[in-house]
Amino acid sequence: MFGKCNNPNGHGHNYVLEVTVKGEVDARSGFVVDLKQLKETMNREVLDAMDHRFLNKEVPEFATRIPTTENLAIAIWQRLAPKLTKAKLHRVRVYENHDLFVDFYGEE
Repeated sequence: MFGKCNNPNGHGHNYVLEVTVKGEVDARSGFVVDLKQLKETMNREVLDAMDHRFLNKEVPEFATRIPTTENLAIAIWQRLAPKLTKAKLHRVRVYENHDLFVDFYGEE
């Protein structure tokens, strides 16, 4: 159905993740969020759970949902948004390759 991606054992990708946050800039620190803390949250909630995994079998969100780039962006949003306190998640961008990506801005 999808050319070279039609493989009986699935196929892999090396995704790139970009996360954008928004919020008030702290006058003292000059940051919206502590970037070290944001990175730790991204590692814990997304990378540790999804990186180098068979998404269909090892990531609960994809047990019954196809792991398209769109669905991956939504799942990442759903994992990260509740974990951010001072900053708000603004955008999740997932690159499937250098010129093919999905932006997700949350449910409106």
